[in-house]
Amino acid sequence: MIVRTLDDANKTDRRIISPDGNWESTRMLLKDDNMGFSFHITTIYEGAEFQMHYKNHLESVYCISGKGSVEALADGIVRPIEPGTLYILDKHDKHILRAETTIQFACVFNPPLMGKEVHNAEGAYELSAETISDQ
Repeated sequence: MIVRTLDDANKTDRRIISPDGNWESTRMLLKDDNMGFSFHITTIYEGAEFQMHYKNHLESVYCISGKGSVEALADGIVRPIEPGTLYILDKHDKHILRAETTIQFACVFNPPLMGKEVHNAEGAYELSAETISDQ
């Protein structure tokens, strides 16, 4: 059994702050935990707007608090995000995330992240050599 608290994880290198300062993510569960997915508590700061395209990962995102929107670039539909909203990037959807207020999310990634990833120029997380060899 693995037991971790968000407070404890925030005091370790599991807390990642984006280079641009738009978000931070505490990686509660990672690849080396051997669960087949990773689990993160992610905060997107008020006013942040950025395009993402997880070409290498599937992601489910549950809004704990805050308000914003997600726009699917394939169809241009803008969907509101508020507490209780779950959006699922099941087709490696290219999207724009906008935070009207600071938003806190619970996120699940498959394949799992190693822990230090930040978005590349395309808004994706790179696959590690270890993850590629597991597929």
